[in-house]
Amino acid sequence: MNYTNKMLRDGALKGKNIVVTGGGSGLGKSMTKYFLELGAKVAITSRNFEKLKTTAKELEDETGSVCLPLQCDVRHYDQVEAMRDQVLDAFGTVDILLNNAAGNFISPTERLSANAFDTIIDIVLKGTKNCTLAFGKHWIDTKYENTVVLNIVTTYAWTGSAYVVPSATAKAGVLALTRSLAVEWAKYGMRFNAIAPGPFPTKGAWDRLLPGELKEKFDLAKRVPLKRVGDHQELANLAAYLVSDFAAYVNGEVVTLDGGEWLKGAGQFNLLEEVPSEMWDMLEAMIRSKKNK
Repeated sequence: MNYTNKMLRDGALKGKNIVVTGGGSGLGKSMTKYFLELGAKVAITSRNFEKLKTTAKELEDETGSVCLPLQCDVRHYDQVEAMRDQVLDAFGTVDILLNNAAGNFISPTERLSANAFDTIIDIVLKGTKNCTLAFGKHWIDTKYENTVVLNIVTTYAWTGSAYVVPSATAKAGVLALTRSLAVEWAKYGMRFNAIAPGPFPTKGAWDRLLPGELKEKFDLAKRVPLKRVGDHQELANLAAYLVSDFAAYVNGEVVTLDGGEWLKGAGQFNLLEEVPSEMWDMLEAMIRSKKNK
């Protein structure tokens, strides 16, 4: 057996209805696929509806389970409420919310506009708050219990990290939200947990964050004591366990999954201190060119 094997038994999530924000690609897609394989119905959301539809069809064909694509910008509470109601119309109930939608800029903070900073705060922290309130209040009002909220944070949520200050700020807020509501809303039958992943490269996100030769120059695997980055199935295994009934006594926990990286050196992106000013200019130009295509 190796770390790319699937962990839970068949049918472990049968009968569960799950919402995954940012489920159209990357880690959200990988976790969604495993939830479907374990028997759950999953609604995936993001702003890009065409990508969502493609992903949903692909995952349904691969797993034989139901994957519902719903367009939603989590920054706007009215859109989140509308998305919630669509899921309830389709599935009847929702048992699990996975707040995975995120955004990030790698940049010296002084180069960021106030709007760029707000964009990350709004997606990561405000978006998580919006979804948590929309579904949490519904569960409270309907007295629907045995529900789970799983949030994706990061190890620099508690250490901070240079060059990703908006993300570090927002993820720290999500971490506090997770631990606070794990206590306050347990009486309503809700569990709140989080996963703090280390480097789990995804093509789209990592190409945007570290384009061109930067991926080679700043090889994050070299910072991990295990000398490798994470495999998506490892994260999917942990996520599936935490949202399953097997984890019924796990509440308010933040599980680090990073091969020991943060213990070796806090601040996943602090190494970017070595980037000269001219390279930041080049990096920004490369990122802008990708966005304009």
